[in-house]
Amino acid sequence: MPPRKLYDDELKDLSSALIRMGTAAIDAVTRAMQALKTFDKALSKEIIEDDAYINAMERDIETMCLKLILKQQPVAGDLRKISTAIKMITDIERIGDAASDIAQISLYHDSFNFPELQDKVLSMAVAAKEMVADAIDAYVKGDLELALKTIDKDDVVDDYFLKIRGELGSNIYKDKMDMDTVIDYLMIIKYLERVGDHAVNICEWVQFYVTGIHYNERII
Repeated sequence: MPPRKLYDDELKDLSSALIRMGTAAIDAVTRAMQALKTFDKALSKEIIEDDAYINAMERDIETMCLKLILKQQPVAGDLRKISTAIKMITDIERIGDAASDIAQISLYHDSFNFPELQDKVLSMAVAAKEMVADAIDAYVKGDLELALKTIDKDDVVDDYFLKIRGELGSNIYKDKMDMDTVIDYLMIIKYLERVGDHAVNICEWVQFYVTGIHYNERII
């Protein structure tokens, strides 16, 4: 097999590994929200244990990237693609951590009497997960436009955070919800906000991969 063909196959393997890791992290968030919604303690514990699997994927992909750099000595775009992958896996691993943290909180809840508020939390999770999926897709396709659109979608997640935080504060003021529950749900929506932030980080590195200029280096 010609060296370049072999190299291209290895880059495709890298993209596939990132997709698998990203899918695992997104799935972890989905399951964490399901555990929170149904008060499923067994599922919560499973999510916490499965975080080790995502951590292992991070180490494997990092090793794959380092081998590509050492063996192939990539230049220009290829080097940016590999270095972007190294940056991305840190954010994906932290998304898995956020899911595990949410699952940890859900272990201490057996009921929640504010279905409309809970629905908003679940909708916030959906918006954050969509950002992660689009961010990874932008990397795989080298799609700068998709990366920039995904960054803009962070406003949706932030808006959910502000609205839910305001409703939680209102429930405290009206003595409708105990303080411990409010604090736990504030932590949950903060974790979900961070999931969106990690997706933004990935997209900023996608811009670097595609253009050679990091998002934060743009001239305003």
